[in-house]
Amino acid sequence: MIVTDWIHVIAGLFILLSLAMGVEASPIFMSKYWLWFTAFVGANLFQFGFSKICPLGMILKAFGVPEKRN
Repeated sequence: MIVTDWIHVIAGLFILLSLAMGVEASPIFMSKYWLWFTAFVGANLFQFGFSKICPLGMILKAFGVPEKRN
């Protein structure tokens, strides 16, 4: 998997998990404040659309995840 694949997987996981932990109807509800984490991930995706800067992408590249498919 390449950097963009990992970003999509991790962002999707974070959004689904934080929604599950922030919505009262969920069996794993913890606190409504988890919805702020959902908003944080969404804001990062939104700002990437304009700036092309992704903190998670930089971290993944530092760990050696390839940017392009071979």
